[in-house]
Amino acid sequence: MLALIPETKGHTLQEIKSNIMTSRQRILAAIDHQPTDRVPVDFGAHRSSGIMAIAYRKLREHLGLPRKPIRVYDMIQQLAVIDEDVLQRFEVDAIEMGRGFCQDERSWKPWQLPDGSDCVIPAWVDVRKEGHDWIIYSPSGKPMALQAAGSLYFEQIYWPYLDGVPDDLSDLRVRMQDVSWSLPTPPPPGTNLESGARVLRASTDRAIVALFGGNLLEWGQILCRNDMFFMLLAGDPRRAHRLLDQLVEIHLSNLETFLGAVGQHIDIILFGDDLGMQTGPQISPRMYREFFFPRQRIMWQRVKQLADVKIMLHCCGGVRPLLDDLILAGLDTINPVQITCTGMDPMMLKQDFGSRLCFWGGGCDTRSVLPRATPGEVRRHVLDQLRILAQGSGFVFQQVHNIMADVPPENIVAMFDTVREFGAEFTAGG
Repeated sequence: MLALIPETKGHTLQEIKSNIMTSRQRILAAIDHQPTDRVPVDFGAHRSSGIMAIAYRKLREHLGLPRKPIRVYDMIQQLAVIDEDVLQRFEVDAIEMGRGFCQDERSWKPWQLPDGSDCVIPAWVDVRKEGHDWIIYSPSGKPMALQAAGSLYFEQIYWPYLDGVPDDLSDLRVRMQDVSWSLPTPPPPGTNLESGARVLRASTDRAIVALFGGNLLEWGQILCRNDMFFMLLAGDPRRAHRLLDQLVEIHLSNLETFLGAVGQHIDIILFGDDLGMQTGPQISPRMYREFFFPRQRIMWQRVKQLADVKIMLHCCGGVRPLLDDLILAGLDTINPVQITCTGMDPMMLKQDFGSRLCFWGGGCDTRSVLPRATPGEVRRHVLDQLRILAQGSGFVFQQVHNIMADVPPENIVAMFDTVREFGAEFTAGG
């Protein structure tokens, strides 16, 4: 096996191996491209590294762990809160800030998953059974998300600006509450963020990821619908710029409040914008530079002024042509590293960007390998990914996006146990 980390900064490889890091130290060292004692691991520290509740129930049963209420914290994607016993079993190094909240039973209410099994969901979610379907309503009473009979998740069904972006955007913040992706996950609205984040910080040595959002392309798509926003960008750029300027103002105001409360208690702030698709970026590099690069740079520079935190972007798809610009804008780490997309070959990504960007993901293909391969095939695939992406640090292990409902639990175990095996071989001499 290739060595995980070369000798660096006066420390030999053997010195690093014999010095056991805390999870927080391990994650931050990886982001900074510094030596780590083993590959850091994420499982559920954000809304694209977790597991659907149906698969999570099966995983707990497979591991022989005690029965617990399955808590679905993300209704849209049906993601489960991963309990401490599972985090320990897989040696997970990062957690989401929302774990510090909603610790009492009053924060949850009973619901039923699509396979008929019981779970609990956040008490503030207004979800109603209508015929054979489930509908989530916004605070203003608008139906905004639908889980049709037989579906495993909710889909957006309302776009506030479907008929066009108005001249008057003074109510934009209010209209943003009428779409499914604005549905709060823990912490809920009105929570004392500072208190919960401070208590969580004192209770763990794991790196803490705080979900912020700050989306731009996606908010345009969420407000207007994908096709209508693409036409706006191409056909009415002045109006598109005005909408994006208003979004940035809202994001910057939220950043001041958010980081003012939790900045000293977290390690990583997570932004989101799915700029890619299977065959490459959704927009051209030229359009990215015109509409999105300067605005992301403004937000990320403000983050660094407000708090000593790392900036992570959740960005699906084949985004290789945008990576240089994203790094220039101030990005520290990107997930989920969708290795099956055009241009996302892990060896080339590591070669061309590995010294400037931490790859948080790409550790296991969730499209075809994790759900369909044998445990042995999963192991071989994960080892191949580790031998490429873990070289020279700058890597946090995560499967490519969330684990879907149909993934066999033995494959999940094989995936994480392979990361442990890789670390043990490295420690033994690599």
